[in-house]
Amino acid sequence: MKKFTLILLAAVMVSLNACQEENQYQAEESVIDKPDIQLTSDRMTPEVLWSLGRLSDPRVSPDGKTILYGVSYYSIEKNKGNRDLYAVDADGSNGLRLTLTPKSEFNAIWCPDGKKIGFLTSESGSIQLWEMNPDGSGRSQISDIEGGITGFKYAPDQTKIVYTREVPVNQKFEDLYEGLPNASGRVIDNLMYRHWDTWVDSYSHIFIADYDGKKVWNDKDLLAGEAWDAPMKPWGGIEQVCWSPDSKAVVYSSKKLVGKAYTLSTNSDIYLYTLDTGKTENLTEGMMGFDLAPVFSPDGNYIALESMERDGYESDENRLFILNTKTWDRTFATKGFDQNVGSLQWAGDSKSIYFTSDVKGTFQIYQFTLNNGNINKITEGLHDYRSVTLAGDLLIATKQTMALPTELFAVNPESGNADQITFTNKDLLDKLTMGKTEERWMTTHDGKQMLTWIIYPPNFDPAKKYPALLYCKGGPQGPLSQSFHYRWNYQIMAANDYIIVAPNRRGVSGFGQAWQEQISGDYHGKSMQDYLTAIDIMAKEPFIDENRLGAIGASAGGYAVFYLAGNHDGRFKAFIAHDGIFNEEAQYLETEEIWFENWDKGGAFWEFDNKVAQGAYKHSPHKYVQNWDTPILIIHGEQDFRVVFTQGMTAFNAALLRDVPAEFLYFPDENHWVLQPQNGILWQRTFFNWLDRWLK
Repeated sequence: MKKFTLILLAAVMVSLNACQEENQYQAEESVIDKPDIQLTSDRMTPEVLWSLGRLSDPRVSPDGKTILYGVSYYSIEKNKGNRDLYAVDADGSNGLRLTLTPKSEFNAIWCPDGKKIGFLTSESGSIQLWEMNPDGSGRSQISDIEGGITGFKYAPDQTKIVYTREVPVNQKFEDLYEGLPNASGRVIDNLMYRHWDTWVDSYSHIFIADYDGKKVWNDKDLLAGEAWDAPMKPWGGIEQVCWSPDSKAVVYSSKKLVGKAYTLSTNSDIYLYTLDTGKTENLTEGMMGFDLAPVFSPDGNYIALESMERDGYESDENRLFILNTKTWDRTFATKGFDQNVGSLQWAGDSKSIYFTSDVKGTFQIYQFTLNNGNINKITEGLHDYRSVTLAGDLLIATKQTMALPTELFAVNPESGNADQITFTNKDLLDKLTMGKTEERWMTTHDGKQMLTWIIYPPNFDPAKKYPALLYCKGGPQGPLSQSFHYRWNYQIMAANDYIIVAPNRRGVSGFGQAWQEQISGDYHGKSMQDYLTAIDIMAKEPFIDENRLGAIGASAGGYAVFYLAGNHDGRFKAFIAHDGIFNEEAQYLETEEIWFENWDKGGAFWEFDNKVAQGAYKHSPHKYVQNWDTPILIIHGEQDFRVVFTQGMTAFNAALLRDVPAEFLYFPDENHWVLQPQNGILWQRTFFNWLDRWLK
């Protein structure tokens, strides 16, 4: 269930032409700009959290001098957000705001010659390709494709573009609907009919079209007549498609399966489409896990990609593989590394690859050198570098911490030293007091060493006694790192005078694959003991009130909360579970990615000879509800198809039938997350209202 982000300072200058265009847009529809929030204290609040700009998707100009990026701001009053484009030089100078419009601009990239910036926006009624000059002037529409497009990339020679758009699913039962234009029923005869938060009514397909700098035409569907996604939903985008340097071929990721086969397998592959012949080749046939994110080397001699080994295991080690385009030999580049790789970036000379990797609760930048296979760790520190790209002799990386939303940093690849080059939220953050983050290593019940993050309230006073919250991570695999989250935000919890205890329990990545895999088939075992170890050790501290402990979590963390509610021996005085799994047997049949359940539970609940599966279902949280006696807040969204909302509803009903104080915060229009500003603020207010009632 694993698997994702703003304005420069106010002194940024905007060109005259861009201003004239902006005034025109403002006359038609009001824009969403940086909020002018009046602080009432120096503490983080829900309103402040939703006022922060969210930076994402940096793109370096072909000459390596200028960084293009986007910033999203949200209007609480309008209950929506908007994204505009900015640029800054690699040394942090010459910041420029490029757009200020009521329609978001995204997928913004440089033309290969650096003379234009291409981007997507829905200004004309559907999402189309537009272009503008590097200063934001000269905005014009380039494509007019029926139904709109979802992503694009220029060919290196600028004679073509590759783009993606949605293609409707063929209606097998179309004749049944004849004369019934208002019928809302769906006739379904296969699995994977909905995914995460959408019904599967269309596939994402890849198209190649001619391009002359003024328009696109003569497009061709690379997957014509094929009933599968490329790129893959829900996480895959145009980053899963890459041009060859000579503009003669495209590589892309796809899992060419449908229905039941799709929901049981993670086996995606990398495909090569050659323009001259129209031929498609599978480059990773026989590699059975996820194969993703292909990237050609600048000289065209290699393709780097991310690859998992085992089919059905979405949290397998994410490895770096390199394909030789002359021989198609495959090299497992990070063999023995025992860490994940991501954000692959070739060096300009094609002799090495930069990437990010999670390690011990952080994300760092690494470099793999082809000629000797060496892997060099470039950066150190308590931070997350989540993407990396090349700008001349520097690396441009997105960096965040538990107290700093994403910003751009210029990193020296030799020393690892970094200079911040964007300051999106500086004026607001300078007015806030943040809590300290501390790393503690604890000895678990079975003698292992476990890193636990402790986040203290601002102006922490060790002479006082504070309530504490055990943070139960979702996933259940994946990192518990230095991310700045806009809902499960440690700083806003600390600002409400709670100490947060966040253990990197069994199942968390960044501590070797063996540590991560100890949770599969054993949600109820070692990881639960790890949670209790962490909170028991911290409860002995003189500044923590052992009689005011709470446990909180979402998704697999919600499972943990539900399980602990029946197995905590009076430790906790309040619980909060968001989108949590309550009934494992129901979850197996309600969810859509059955590969996940088969791997993490060991199989189906009707496999009575399967000891792993039977052990997992035996310890489903709902089988301990007779022990519930502690107040619990349950939150769920109806558009969550991954963990359906009836899981939260049944848990809430069970609590009330047990006469346990409970509340149910239900969102009919949210999915596995809470994405709308007013819903997000309601979430935070309800969250702290519940905790304050029972822990203060």
